[in-house]
Amino acid sequence: MRTINILGLQRISPRDLAKVEATDAAIRYVDAAGWFDGEIRETWPEYTANRFLPPDATGQGTREERDRMLAEAEVIVGGWPFPLDLRSRAPQLKWLHQRQAGASNLIGSDLWGSDVVVTTSRGAANPLPIAEYAVAGIMHFAMGLHRAAIDREAGRFDHRAYRSWLLQGKTVCVIGAGGIGQEVGRLCAALGMRVIGTRRQPGGALPEGFSEISGPDQLDALLAAADVVAVCCQWTPETTGLMNHTRFTVMKPGAILVNVARGEIIDENALADALARDRLRGVVLDVYVGEFDHPPPERLWSDPRVLITPHISGWSDAEIHGGVDVFCDNLRAYRERRPLRNVLDWERGY
Repeated sequence: MRTINILGLQRISPRDLAKVEATDAAIRYVDAAGWFDGEIRETWPEYTANRFLPPDATGQGTREERDRMLAEAEVIVGGWPFPLDLRSRAPQLKWLHQRQAGASNLIGSDLWGSDVVVTTSRGAANPLPIAEYAVAGIMHFAMGLHRAAIDREAGRFDHRAYRSWLLQGKTVCVIGAGGIGQEVGRLCAALGMRVIGTRRQPGGALPEGFSEISGPDQLDALLAAADVVAVCCQWTPETTGLMNHTRFTVMKPGAILVNVARGEIIDENALADALARDRLRGVVLDVYVGEFDHPPPERLWSDPRVLITPHISGWSDAEIHGGVDVFCDNLRAYRERRPLRNVLDWERGY
């Protein structure tokens, strides 16, 4: 049985490493986490490096040693950020697995559109913590909790300004009823909300808690009926700027908007205009355009009706990230020459 050389570029726990090694006795797993930090610091924006790398991290080994690791790799387990020239330095690379749910972070690297098979952790990358974050954001503005900070700044309470909602009976539209979106819908339904949504292929059984699933072409009709809109879809050419001036006009006045997907799905100029016209009750953004390059735009960050966090919705105290489990299942399939799960379609973008 031939050896499969696997290069790990992202740190995984000892438990997850044991899972990988137990999958196949004929694998050689090389842990290179941290080795490329110096290269990443030199090629990525300073904001990105400071966000993701340990302070003063400069990597390990020489350039020749790192090139040798890449040259021997048939399979790579990657994450964010990563060397942008992986494909040219890894001539034997056949497959790369991303521990993230999405693949948009590969744009700009020489992997995008290449002959390398890329799989993602879509549907397994902490969907429950992300869904709980979305529900927390909804409740933050539904209960008017953002008013507490305004009152504290003013030094007095404005009791009548809170205008709390009862979520039971309200309608939430989930844009992208995939792994994360389905969890958002399930939790919202448990609160007594009516759950509708979209997905690329709307046929089949309804996910738990959903009363309606439509295709993307029906989004405008769903937005007009929704008190809450939760953006959970993949960022692709089709979804870039999906929430634009027209969509904010179509939305029910006074709705709450939550984005736990990617910043580029929302036209931020259109969002700022909708806020200026007082079209939205509140906005929850765990993502924004250019989030790995610079801070949020001041016009949104300074608005008390906008809650912005640094892409932390997937973090929790529970070890439930299923990315390595997806990889292990795919590793068995790879050995047996069976189709892999969550293969990236370059044209579709996920």
